[in-house]
Amino acid sequence: MFGLTIGLTIVLILCLLLAFFFEFINGFHDTANAVATVIYTNSLKPTVAVVFSGLMNFVGVLFGGVAVAMGIVNLLPMDALVNSDTGQSIALVLALLLSAIVWNFGTWYYGIPSSSSHTLIGAILGIGFAFYFIPEYDGPDPVNWKKANDTLLFLFVSPLAGFALSIVIMYVFKRLVKNETIYKEPHPGTPPPTWIRSLLALTCGTVSFVHGQNDGQKGVGLVMLILIAILPGYYAIDREFDVQNTKMNVAKIEILMVKADTMRLGEKERRMWKDVMHSSKKLTETIASRTSGEEIGVTDRFSVRKDVVKISKNCEKLIEGGNLSLSSNEISQLTTEIKGIKRVVDYAPYWVILCISLALGIGTMVGWKRVVKTIGEKIGKQHMSYAQGAAAQITATILIGVATSSGKPISTTHSLSSGVAGSMVAKKGLKNLHKKTIQSLLLAWVLTLPVTIILSGGLFLLFRKLFAGI
Repeated sequence: MFGLTIGLTIVLILCLLLAFFFEFINGFHDTANAVATVIYTNSLKPTVAVVFSGLMNFVGVLFGGVAVAMGIVNLLPMDALVNSDTGQSIALVLALLLSAIVWNFGTWYYGIPSSSSHTLIGAILGIGFAFYFIPEYDGPDPVNWKKANDTLLFLFVSPLAGFALSIVIMYVFKRLVKNETIYKEPHPGTPPPTWIRSLLALTCGTVSFVHGQNDGQKGVGLVMLILIAILPGYYAIDREFDVQNTKMNVAKIEILMVKADTMRLGEKERRMWKDVMHSSKKLTETIASRTSGEEIGVTDRFSVRKDVVKISKNCEKLIEGGNLSLSSNEISQLTTEIKGIKRVVDYAPYWVILCISLALGIGTMVGWKRVVKTIGEKIGKQHMSYAQGAAAQITATILIGVATSSGKPISTTHSLSSGVAGSMVAKKGLKNLHKKTIQSLLLAWVLTLPVTIILSGGLFLLFRKLFAGI
């Protein structure tokens, strides 16, 4: 059907299996964040908690959309997104997958709560840095520093926010709930009061749901990279997009670009401006006589994707540069038209979302004990109380929900771990934290990015040579 050689078919299957395995690991790696509190407060039996969490993760992916997935993908260098060199694309995908899997699996094995988000973003940045070492590369800056800084800032700030928010929630509990039972260590086998048990079960479900929404999209983004790299004629664009709307988007972008005074642009920005105008003209010619994406020929679909990516990315960079001589209303209109044109490439088929849902949901149901023990027993010196479990889960739900709604990746692990730490500090101060565990968490937090950047970049340069000419 797809006209692939046997070799490319094997590579496609291998890459898809690795992507599903990454999401599977993500499931049991991050499950502890949702189930540790309900298990250690005797609110739910371990089996019930894990199955419930798995189902909610599954549902979360189904209803998560693709904003976070595309935010991850768009961190990649433009050359990686518009290059039709199959060998380079395969090298990129394999480097991403292997580096992410190695780090995630290693930290799980040693029971260290590590961030899948940090892992994946580090791997993507590693690809960007690797382009600096390719002698023949003369394209735009391979690292989108603006998006990278925004993403990394969100990832680094979220644990601090979680720590502080959890302390605040514990303070609110103390002020509003006078039942001392919820602040004491649970008795083995004895469930908490009905209302707190219901709250803990509910927040276990909400953390799992928002985790599926956020982390599941990362797997969706990986699978789309694989499909676009190996089957660009079938997955480079959404074949159901409305060509008429796209034509209007392109036309309005051209009108706004013509209004801009190019003399106020720097040399690099003028090249971007010219690229936008050239790509807009080319895209308009390609889709001129079509009424739907399905009518665009297989050989032209990657060309359409290439033009859309160039138009949107260059326009975004010109806006960020602040030198476009357009009014605030015109900038707002340009931003709207960019969002409109990006719908052509920012999509995922339902079967991809379903497969990632299954991988994450099934992964959630296995391998969870190692990290659960760290979350439940080793962050604080005392056993987790009912109130502390509820505070940590409410904190994680809020942080992940806000991140997902804004299309930002966030670490579920760090959100909940920092919530647990904050709840412990709220009770007896910093002395209530296990120094060794906190050091391990901080070490993983600090090392994840540099390790995955080096590993991913090195693998990409190696695989790029191995797969040259494919």
